[in-house]
Amino acid sequence: MSAPAPSPLAVVEAEPLPRQEEVLTDAALAFVAELHRRFTPRRDELLARRAERRAEIARTSTLDFLPETAAIRADDSWRVAPAPAALDDRRVEITGPTDRKMTINALNSGAKVWLADFEDASAPTWENVVLGQVNLIDAYTRNIDFTDPKSGKSYALKAADELATVVMRPRGWHLEERHLTFEGRPVPGALVDFGLYFFHNAQRLIDLGKGPYFYLPKTESHLEARLWNDIFVYAQEYVGIPRGTVRATVLIETITAAYEMEEILYELREHAAGLNAGRWDYLFSIVKNFRDGGQKFVLPDRNAVTMTAPFMRAYTELLVRTCHKRGAHAIGGMAAFIPSRKDAEVNKVAFEKVKADKDREAGDGFDGSWVAHPDLVPIAMASFDAVLGDRPNQKDRLREDVSVAPGDLIAIDSLDAKPTYEGLRNAVQVGTRYIEAWLRGLGAVAIFNLMEDAATAEISRSQIWQWINAGVVFENGEKATPELARKVAAEELAAIREEIGEESFAAGKWQQAHDLLLHVSLDADYADFLTLPAYDQLTG
Repeated sequence: MSAPAPSPLAVVEAEPLPRQEEVLTDAALAFVAELHRRFTPRRDELLARRAERRAEIARTSTLDFLPETAAIRADDSWRVAPAPAALDDRRVEITGPTDRKMTINALNSGAKVWLADFEDASAPTWENVVLGQVNLIDAYTRNIDFTDPKSGKSYALKAADELATVVMRPRGWHLEERHLTFEGRPVPGALVDFGLYFFHNAQRLIDLGKGPYFYLPKTESHLEARLWNDIFVYAQEYVGIPRGTVRATVLIETITAAYEMEEILYELREHAAGLNAGRWDYLFSIVKNFRDGGQKFVLPDRNAVTMTAPFMRAYTELLVRTCHKRGAHAIGGMAAFIPSRKDAEVNKVAFEKVKADKDREAGDGFDGSWVAHPDLVPIAMASFDAVLGDRPNQKDRLREDVSVAPGDLIAIDSLDAKPTYEGLRNAVQVGTRYIEAWLRGLGAVAIFNLMEDAATAEISRSQIWQWINAGVVFENGEKATPELARKVAAEELAAIREEIGEESFAAGKWQQAHDLLLHVSLDADYADFLTLPAYDQLTG
């Protein structure tokens, strides 16, 4: 099918960037405008539906599998489309933003897949949005290299058959892109990221023996998956590639989506590649949705909620069971450790934890898992190699032993751990440090030997909010109050100033980050997403 006549162009409202004309072509912008015109009204309806569902959870403090979709779950006959060759073996996936150095390092990392992230690991400055697209185009045309201005070290791509397969993650449905407007309103960031990438690279990726593959974040229902599926159908027809070329892996990182895994795969079945088990965003979603539910929904310190917690086990085992029942890949969670160049003992302990985590996932039936650093690729690879051998995946392992009741997914009170004063301090520390970097345009940030992204800040501020509103009393006798949070935040800000020095402190956005963290942590009206008020303060 030939492309329809271009719609009026989205208006670019920003300082010009180098090479932006290669991405922001008239034809590409017309495609984005057409996506916006056709699909944003339904996106708006689905965001309103999220609020309605949240209100219902506030009233009932429970969730259940959907009665209206019981027939889909009961029908054993349907499967998702077979995986294309480039996505059949996903035993290790590396994640990270699309800056030039990361693009080369991730593709060269030895991982099977690179999650090229325009979402939580990328602060959505216009520079990051546009130049990230430039970097991916350059990678696919092998016109990419990088020389570190500090070290002088040069980076270049390995041979094509040694490179990771790219799975691109656009922004979630809730975020707008203020630099592109259409008929007077901003275009959703998801449609900007997807539209520009798909328009420029779909055919190019097919020619490389791969295809346009996507991770879909923050999905809350099967109706949101249906919207994405309709977008894929339209986009493939628009550029003239076969229907079913797109593949999408959905992050099950909201508690509502955990109750609709089969329905999500069903809606995307001709485009579905699998599901992924998140962690911090999943916990953030539990706090967000059950914040009125009383003591039984109060989470302990985030680091005490491991993937072996009973309600997290229920979630991951149900995910593997669901995926394999329907012929889809089940992808495990993140190993966020960043190796220390100075402390071998820290590395030894962390590597042992990473190995145990990946051994558990491979043993549970996952087909692959995430790491945040190239040094972790061999560790995760060894765990999955030990189970998979020469097989590309273990989708034949159906896990029919798994049975999860609706209440198992929200049995938060099955955990013995309690919130601690040190947990409050850590939430303030990490939240402040991450938000400060995000406001400077960095979305993936190494903090205390862990690679953190926006989900970290979300769970940090959510826990502060939850503990205060639940009247938690810590083990030292202090009660979680706004005053205590302000005191801890002031102490941590002073400690950061002492640590980095007056000049660096003044050059950063530390006070702004401190103020924003306290605003979203203490406001009586819980903000749906920290990144919404943060985006208003993001320059560029």
